[in-house]
Amino acid sequence: MKSTITLLLLYGAFWFWYTPSGAPLSDKEIEAYLSRIDSAEGRAQIEAFAREDTGRSFYMLNALDLNELPGVVEGAPEGSDGQQLMDLYMEHMLPALLARASHPVFFGVAVGKSVEVVGIENAETWDRGALVRYRSRRDLLDIVTNPDFRGRHHFKVAALEKTIAYPIETPFFPGDLRLLLGLVAALLISLSLRR
Repeated sequence: MKSTITLLLLYGAFWFWYTPSGAPLSDKEIEAYLSRIDSAEGRAQIEAFAREDTGRSFYMLNALDLNELPGVVEGAPEGSDGQQLMDLYMEHMLPALLARASHPVFFGVAVGKSVEVVGIENAETWDRGALVRYRSRRDLLDIVTNPDFRGRHHFKVAALEKTIAYPIETPFFPGDLRLLLGLVAALLISLSLRR
């Protein structure tokens, strides 16, 4: 019984940490984020993204084409290729994601050219694809407006020949960790009660 209560408390703590607050970004928060953005273009992009906030978690869908010959990049070892530069970027990005209940959902290598391309030039070939879960827009903006992130973002820019990344929301995702861990917890509780 004690182990069941402990498991339920652990799962409950995880659920509350992993779940967004549900409150969309306030005008005050948006202004604070915008004050940290240097470029007018970046501010406009961030503002549009922030003002459309629903308060829900979302996923960033990424198509990546690595730069095979990125040249000299400040702060990177000489001769670094696109993958090595992306690894330098992810050394900062991954801990920042995990600290905010955000994480890659899947990541894979392209196994062929685009099956269908409509209205986009130079979109036939990609190297990688990834889906990243963010607990909230607030969490993403905390990361991208952090000075540490800006010090590493140039690695990602240099690592890529081209990329497309856009946010999507879904009312239900069967790979949600709350569901998967809830099922594991239910199984463990069921097994413990049989003893």
